Amino acid sequence: MTEVASPSRSQKRNKLLVALGAVVLLSAGATATWWQLHGSRYVSTDNAYTATEIATVTPAVSGIVAEVLVQDTQSVKAGDVLVRIDQADARLAVAQAEADLARVQRQVAAYYANDKTLAAQVAAAEAAEKTARAQLSGAESDFERARIDLERRQALVKSGSISGDELTRAENAFASARAALTAANAATSQTLATRIGAQRSREANAVQIINSTPDTHPEVLAAQVRLQQAQLDLERTEIRAAVDGIVANRSVQPGQRIQAGTSLLSIVPVQDMHVDANFKEGQLEEVRIGQPVIVTSDLYGDSVTYHGVVEGLSAGSGSAFATIPAQNATGNWIKVVQRLPLRIRLDQAELAEHPLRVGLSMEVTIDTHAKADGDNALTLR
Repeated sequence: MTEVASPSRSQKRNKLLVALGAVVLLSAGATATWWQLHGSRYVSTDNAYTATEIATVTPAVSGIVAEVLVQDTQSVKAGDVLVRIDQADARLAVAQAEADLARVQRQVAAYYANDKTLAAQVAAAEAAEKTARAQLSGAESDFERARIDLERRQALVKSGSISGDELTRAENAFASARAALTAANAATSQTLATRIGAQRSREANAVQIINSTPDTHPEVLAAQVRLQQAQLDLERTEIRAAVDGIVANRSVQPGQRIQAGTSLLSIVPVQDMHVDANFKEGQLEEVRIGQPVIVTSDLYGDSVTYHGVVEGLSAGSGSAFATIPAQNATGNWIKVVQRLPLRIRLDQAELAEHPLRVGLSMEVTIDTHAKADGDNALTLR
């Protein structure tokens, strides 16, 4: 005989089912409300770390370290001297460059003095050439006169109108005039060569000073540049901080010989700290540059909250810039959800009140429904 459930047990079961249905409905409603008000509005990640633009300090000149004035964890200001390199070699280089500049200035001054001297020599050579040409003209006249006189005497000697002695004197005068003409020609040629040589010497010297003055001469300017370089190298023996920050990773010691470009230490500008947050690609549909961000640090816990904004979106995922990029064209490919780094700018006042260090773990929450700062805020799309 089948047992029939009592009315009381049936009612009790119905009440339990109704209660269960109410709980399910309330849970669904609460979940929908949470999603509408919070879940769909915010995206979060704990894959975030503090970062900043670390300044690596390297020397511009080589030498032996004389002093190291800072140590790890020390705060420094921009312009503070961090390391001093022995200046003996640099001072000698400056003295050598100063001596070279003085020598070149005297040499250039000699170019300009030579130009005046050579100009005078050219003028003297031109005057001598004119004198020689005048003497040549006189010698030519004397020669022509002696030639004509000799021809006349030779014509008259046949008729007995002149004596033999007179003819001999005419022949001697002609020979003397011819010798004088030859000497005048040689003297003229010599003075011409002298003038041309003087002009060429002046032209060669003029090349050294063309389009310049003693102060703007290329050799003087080059010597001045060498002196400036030597002075700059002397200044660079004092290695200074380029930014405010905290000294880290110091590897330099007094007495160490260092080469230009060697890494000596780092300066971490903690006052310019930002957060690199790595969000999953599926979380970024509504993320925009300029949206507000809430950030907490494992260092301070939930007791300290930082406010910031999305400052930038990386151009690619970390795997895209890896030294050995992923080869997704292989036959055994498995899809892996990628993360895209976002740069979060923090509030400077809050950062000054609660300082952070590089590499600390952070938790980042972005309000994707908030209006991005600026009408032209960049987007992922």
